[in-house]
Amino acid sequence: MDIAVSGVSGSASQTRKGQQRNAPVSPTSGFFFTSPFRSLVTEGCFSRVTTPAADGDNLQGEFQQVVKQALASARRAGIAHPVLCGAIPFDTRQPSSLFIPQDVQWIERQDVLSQPATTTTGSADILSLRELPLQQEFMQMVSDAVAATSAPQLDKIVLSRLLEIETQQPLDRHALMTRMIVQNPLGYHFHVPLEQGALFGASPELLLRKSGNQFYSNPLAGSARRERDSQQDNAVSRALLSSSKDLYEHRVVTQGMQQVLASRSRHLHIPDSPELLSTPTLWHLSTPIDGEVADSAENALSLACLLHPTPALCGSPMLAARDLIAELEPFDRGLFGGIVGWCDEQGNGEWVVTIRCGTVDANRVRLFAGAGIVPDSCPQSEWRETGVKLNTMLRALGLDQ
Repeated sequence: MDIAVSGVSGSASQTRKGQQRNAPVSPTSGFFFTSPFRSLVTEGCFSRVTTPAADGDNLQGEFQQVVKQALASARRAGIAHPVLCGAIPFDTRQPSSLFIPQDVQWIERQDVLSQPATTTTGSADILSLRELPLQQEFMQMVSDAVAATSAPQLDKIVLSRLLEIETQQPLDRHALMTRMIVQNPLGYHFHVPLEQGALFGASPELLLRKSGNQFYSNPLAGSARRERDSQQDNAVSRALLSSSKDLYEHRVVTQGMQQVLASRSRHLHIPDSPELLSTPTLWHLSTPIDGEVADSAENALSLACLLHPTPALCGSPMLAARDLIAELEPFDRGLFGGIVGWCDEQGNGEWVVTIRCGTVDANRVRLFAGAGIVPDSCPQSEWRETGVKLNTMLRALGLDQ
């Protein structure tokens, strides 16, 4: 059982007494997560959960039992309403980066969005920037993946690339998060403290939200770069809605999610056709999914682990896609392409996919972006798409690719 427990600090006792802190919200004081549903910021760490989430969908499995015991231990120590939060990696066989904070403050998302943006100016002075892989290598990866999806064993695979940046001075994480929130006000913003540095991002994609017995998901698959001219931008969005390549890519995702959710749902509604969702840089094909669990013992993490990794982040079939990703990508994704969020003892919670994201450790930054590959994918187009996605994070650094 991988739980490390520390003493309960004064902040935990404040939570126990129901007292509220009046200090301004800091997106880098601990775990930070904003959503249209519920948003929170934490301080301190009561215990950590590093158990891999490979069997996280099994309510009787090791991961779920460790989580249950960790939450119960926190409550016995005086934390009245313990919450588990953090990140789970792309490959759930790897250790989780989860913890129970000593203090949780539930916040209004709008309060975060309306805070004075006093630290959004300036940019990082770059010492070095490394692309992994380089363009020709990435395009060859895409060509190899296209060939693989032409065989019956694989329908879709998601390939990704990294930017590794070293700056002159250590980065101001607070300024970085503030820029990201201002530039991407509709995203799910997150900051996850790690043993070294932090994971941060502004994901547009909800993997799983559970409230009571109801659950929701909003997979994205199929993207197009936005244009500054409004008429051209409208034309891009209409073209995406009628793109056979992107509609196929999206259908693979929704059909895959339907297959895994159906047996665990009393009710499941998945629209027949996608709609559009926009970020400041991209149009996405989006399908809002809602349902009701068949077993009230289900929790936000069990459903999230059931879905993760979806075809939108890995491919389909999942095992074949995951194996090919490990063969083609010249790096270990780690937390990139994983999930980040929170859950409570009642089973409520929210998990988003770890995209439009990066890690920062002093003056070193790693940025991540991926693209779905299907038989009609074009290597040059996929390179451009991942570049547009990386720009979300580059802009938060005060840069543009």
